[in-house]
Amino acid sequence: MSDQTPQQPDEAPNAESPDFDAMTRDIAEVPAVEVITTVAVHLMSSAAVNLGLAEEGAAHKDLDEARKLIQALAGLVTASATEIGSYHAAPLRDGLKSLQLAFREASVVPDEPGQGPGEKYTGPVYG
Repeated sequence: MSDQTPQQPDEAPNAESPDFDAMTRDIAEVPAVEVITTVAVHLMSSAAVNLGLAEEGAAHKDLDEARKLIQALAGLVTASATEIGSYHAAPLRDGLKSLQLAFREASVVPDEPGQGPGEKYTGPVYG
C-alpha cells in the first residue's frame, strides 16, 4: 500500500514540485556529446522532412525552413567537431552533406557553389 493519496481528477497537479525525475534523466548526467548528437539528429530529421524526403514528401516540403535547419546543423557540426571527436562528427558531416546535396537538387534555381545552406561553414558542396 502506498503512502501517497491518489490524486483526484479535479485536483490540480502540484505545480511547485513536479516529479521530473520519474520522467527524464537529470540533464547533468547526460554527456555533452550525447546532447550535441541528439540535437544534430533532430535538425537532420526536420531538414529532411522539409526537403520533402518524408513519406508524404510534397505535403511537408518547405525549402525556406530546410535552409534554416541545414544552416543551423552546419554551424553546430562545424563548431563541435573538435569537441566530440571524429567518431561522432564524421557521420554528422556525412548527413549534413547529403542534406546539402538534396537541397541543391530540390531547388528550382540552385545556389551558386559556396552559397547554399551551411556552405559558409563547410565550403562548397558538389554532387
